[in-house]
Amino acid sequence: MKHHTIDIENVNIHYVEAGADDGSGLPRQTIIFLHGFPEYWGTWHAQLDYFANHYRVIAPDLPGYNLSDKPQQQSFFAVPNLIQFMAKFIQDVAPQEKIILVAHDWGGAIAWPLTAFFPHLIEQLVILNAAHPSTFTREMIHNPEQRQKSEYIHELVAHDGVERLSANHHQYLKDKIFGGMRQGTLSDIQRQTYLQVWAQPGAVDGMLQYYRAMPQLAPCEKATSEKGAQVIATTQMKIPNIHISCPTLILWGEQDQAFVKENIDGIEKYVPKVQVQRFPQASHWLQHELPDDVNREIHAFIKTTKSV
Repeated sequence: MKHHTIDIENVNIHYVEAGADDGSGLPRQTIIFLHGFPEYWGTWHAQLDYFANHYRVIAPDLPGYNLSDKPQQQSFFAVPNLIQFMAKFIQDVAPQEKIILVAHDWGGAIAWPLTAFFPHLIEQLVILNAAHPSTFTREMIHNPEQRQKSEYIHELVAHDGVERLSANHHQYLKDKIFGGMRQGTLSDIQRQTYLQVWAQPGAVDGMLQYYRAMPQLAPCEKATSEKGAQVIATTQMKIPNIHISCPTLILWGEQDQAFVKENIDGIEKYVPKVQVQRFPQASHWLQHELPDDVNREIHAFIKTTKSV
């Protein structure tokens, strides 16, 4: 695994790469993996190890996270800017052909519109527990369970969000990620690495910028007005019209703490070439809990839907 840094619009992005050369001299197709909150490139370690045998694999630390730069302007983290920024990252690290994009959580929130608006960059899309923007907004409007599951966002965007997440050696984050996984999923070394990632200067503030820049956040009875996020009534929310034309695989752990499983219902309206594989006993942290299943499903999907 090789570590690199690339300058994209004066923002340095750290990423890891493997599998670029199999000894044949022939170029390999690139798979790019986008992590979510509150993670880093290492969330994909099992996928990187597996797919490096067959593909060139790349996993960046998203802006604001770990070893990547942490822009101070909240406007940088608005989704329209993020998708343009990550499109430039893809073009710079894989300029020769379309890539396969794999994404989880906030990485998926970027990947959905990125694939919709930059279809010339993406051949196949794989989403792990990241709600499509259109169905997610639909569920926020009509499903009180989804609104309840999303109320934690108000804690993240509150004025004391950084202090809350940093207190007691990042106990809040440990509860969210370690406590949300099946017991024994992460090793002690992996847990310690997460603590090092969160302790990077500015990292907690950087990861919270994504939430502060959210365009639509439902009100919470327990919270007052929040910094950054736009709290609007569900009756005023607008469902975005995000259509994906490439073959898409959705892998969904149904015990997700952040998303109701109804987010998958009716997805064909927006993603006609979609395949959905549900995991009834898995949580939001699917790639950690069931790495072999995830690898097998992704590999089979890539092979069977690859354009001729």
